[in-house]
Amino acid sequence: MQLGTPQGPSPQRDPAAGERASILIVDDLPEKLLVFRTVLEELGQDLVTVRSGADALREILKREFAVIMLDVNMPGMDGFETATLIRQHRRSAHTPIIFITSYADEIQTARGYSLGAVDYILSPVVPEILRSKVGVFVSLYLMQRQVERQVDARAAMMAAETARRMAEESDRRSSFLAAASQALSRSLDIEVAMRELTGLLVPTWAAAAVAWVADPELGRGQFAIAARGAGEGSPAVVAGTGLGADAAVMAVLQDSTALRQIGRVQTRALPGLSAGALGHPGADPGGPVLNSVAAVALHFGERVLGVLLVASPDEAAWTHEADLNLLQEVATRAGAAFENARLYRNLQREIVERQAAQQELQQASQRKDEFLAMLSHELRNPLASVHTAIEVIRRVADKHPKVGWALDLASRQLRQITRLMEELLDVTRISQGKITLKCEPVDLRVVIAHSIETVHPLLESRRQTLGVQMPEAPIWVHADGARLTQVIANLLHNAAKYSPESTPIDLCVAIVGQDVEVRVRDQGMGIDEELLPRIFDLFAQGKRGLDRSQGGLGVGLTLARRLTEMHGGRIEVRSGGRNLGSEFRVTLPRGETVPAGEAPACAPVGTHPFQPERILVVDDNLDAAQALATMLEMEGHAVRTAVDGEDALASAAEFRPDVLLLDIGLPRLDGYEVARRLRAAGEAGVLLIAITGYGQHEDRQAALEAGFDCHFVKPVEADSLLESIRAWRQGAPSHAGQRAP
Repeated sequence: MQLGTPQGPSPQRDPAAGERASILIVDDLPEKLLVFRTVLEELGQDLVTVRSGADALREILKREFAVIMLDVNMPGMDGFETATLIRQHRRSAHTPIIFITSYADEIQTARGYSLGAVDYILSPVVPEILRSKVGVFVSLYLMQRQVERQVDARAAMMAAETARRMAEESDRRSSFLAAASQALSRSLDIEVAMRELTGLLVPTWAAAAVAWVADPELGRGQFAIAARGAGEGSPAVVAGTGLGADAAVMAVLQDSTALRQIGRVQTRALPGLSAGALGHPGADPGGPVLNSVAAVALHFGERVLGVLLVASPDEAAWTHEADLNLLQEVATRAGAAFENARLYRNLQREIVERQAAQQELQQASQRKDEFLAMLSHELRNPLASVHTAIEVIRRVADKHPKVGWALDLASRQLRQITRLMEELLDVTRISQGKITLKCEPVDLRVVIAHSIETVHPLLESRRQTLGVQMPEAPIWVHADGARLTQVIANLLHNAAKYSPESTPIDLCVAIVGQDVEVRVRDQGMGIDEELLPRIFDLFAQGKRGLDRSQGGLGVGLTLARRLTEMHGGRIEVRSGGRNLGSEFRVTLPRGETVPAGEAPACAPVGTHPFQPERILVVDDNLDAAQALATMLEMEGHAVRTAVDGEDALASAAEFRPDVLLLDIGLPRLDGYEVARRLRAAGEAGVLLIAITGYGQHEDRQAALEAGFDCHFVKPVEADSLLESIRAWRQGAPSHAGQRAP
C-alpha cells in the first residue's frame, strides 16, 4: 500500500522552515544511501545515513528524527527487528517509519504497519515521490515543533503572569505588614496602638475591625473600632472604654480570648451583623451586612492581652490560607505592640509611684530638717540656762573638792550633749550643701593644738596619755581651720572614748610627697571586720554591749569624712579586729609655703583692764535670761532683763545700755527687727550681740545684715562672751562669738 502524493507547500516554504529537521536513512548498500542522500538534499534538512540496525539505534539515542527511512532486507538485524527496537525507545516511539523494499506482499506489509510504519516505498524509488512523501513528514514535524514552542511560550507567559501576580501580592502583603509594624511601634500608648491597628485593616482587608483589651494591666474593656465609610475617604476610627456592642459580639470577644489561630465565627451566631452592632457610634444604618467574621486573641507568650475581630460582607473572606496567615501575622505583631504598651504603662506607673515616694521622702527630709532646727533651738535654751547656772555656781561655791568635781562632771556632760547636737546638725547641713568652707593658709600644727585642747578634758578624766609626733617647721594647708579642728578632735575623741582608761593614744603628723598625713592610733576595742567597709556611713555603729558606758549617734565619723573630702582629702581606717585597736589616717594636700610675715595671726587675745558695762539681756526664756544676768552681775556689770521685742525697745530707751544681749526668737518683735530699729534710731555705739538657738549659716548672715556685731549660739561660753565685750571696749574686732557656717 502506498500513500498518494501529498499536495501542498514544500517544506522549504513552510513557516517552520527556520528550524532544520533530522532524517535517518538506514540501508546496507552504499550506492542506495548515495541515491537517497542525493534525492533528499533538496529538502534542506539534516540527513543521517547508517548501514545497519545497530547503527540506527545508536543515532536514535543521540537525537530526535522527523522521519526514518528503513530498508527491510539487511544482513544481521533486518528492518522489522530494527523497527521493533526503535518503537521501544521513548524518544522514537511515535517517529514516522517509511520502509524501503524491492518486494512487499500483504503479509510483509501488514507486519510493517503493525510496527508503526506509515508507508512503503518500492525500490527503485521515484525521486519526486520519495522527496514529496518525506517532505510531508518533515513539514508535519516542523509544524508540531512550532506548536509545541507556542504552547511552551504561552505556558511560560502564563507562569510568568502568575508569578508576577504572586510577587505583587507578596509585595502588597509585605508592605502592609511593614506598615503595620511601623504604625504599631509608633507609640507606646495602648489607645494609639489600637487605633493604628484597626485603621490599617479597614478598608484594605476588612469592612470593620475591632481591637478589644482583655488584660487588666492595660485597662480591660478599652477598645478601638474602625468601619468603612460611605465614601472613599479614610475609615472612621473611634476608641474608648466600655464597647457598646451587641451581647452576641461581646460573647464572641470573650470566647476568642482562648484562640491561638484566626477562627471564623459562624454567621448564625451573629445574624444580620453590621458596623453599628459592633459598637461603632457613627456607622451607616444602611451599611452592608457583614457576612464573614473572624477573630483571634492577641497573645504575648502565655499572656492574653486582647482580641482582634475583623468583619467583611464577602462570605468568602478569610477562606484562603494566605489571608488567614496575613491576619495571624498582624495579630502576632499587635500582641507584641500591646505587650510593649503594657510594660510602658507599668513603667509609667512605677515612675509615678517612685516620684510620689521621692516627694514623700523629700517632704519627710524637709520635716526632719525643720524638726532638727527646732530641736536645736529648743535644746539650746535649757542648755544655755544650765551652762550659765554652772558658771554662776562655780563663781560663788566653796572651794570644796566635791563641789569642784561635781561642777567639772556637769560641764563635761553638758559639753558632750552640745557636741552630739552640733554633730547631728552639721551632718544635716552638709547633706543639704549649706556648709561653705572658709579656706585660707593654716598651719596644721595650730589645728592639732586646738584639737588636743578640745579633747583634753576627756583624756584627763580617763587618765589617758596622748603621744604627739609632728615636724617642728610649719605645715601649711589650705583649709578652714575651725572645720579641720573639728575633724581631728572628732578622731581623738573617738580614740579616747573607745579605749580603756590609762591607755596611750598616738597622734602622728608626717609629710608624704605632696600630701600631709595625720594618723590617730589607739589600743582600744577595735573595729569588727564586717563593720569596717561602712564605718563612715551615717548612723553606723558597732554592736553595743551592756558594758558600753560611752554612747554616740554614729554621725561623728560621717561628719569627719565629708569635711575631709570637702578639703580635697581622704580618710581611711585600719583595724586588726575586736580588741586590737584601730588607726584612722587623714590625708590632705599640702598648701604653698606662706612667706615670712604673711602668716595668719594665731596669737590668743590678750587680757584687757576690766570696765563695768550697762548690759540689757533680752530672752523670752526667763531662766536663761536670769541665769545670764546673774553671771554678768557677778562680773561687776549693771544688768537689766527684758522678755520680748517691744519690752527690749522700751528698756533700751530708758536704760541706755552699752551692750545688748538679744535673743532672736522673741515674741511680738523678733531680734532682727529689734536690732534694725535700734540701728535706725541712731544707736550705732551699742554693742549688739545675738545669742540664739539658731546657728546655721543663713541665721548668722541674717543677724549681721540686721545690724548685730556678734553672733553666739547657745549655750554660750562665759569667758568667750566676756572677752568679746572687753575686746569691743578696747576697740579690738569683736568677732569671737561668730560661728563659722
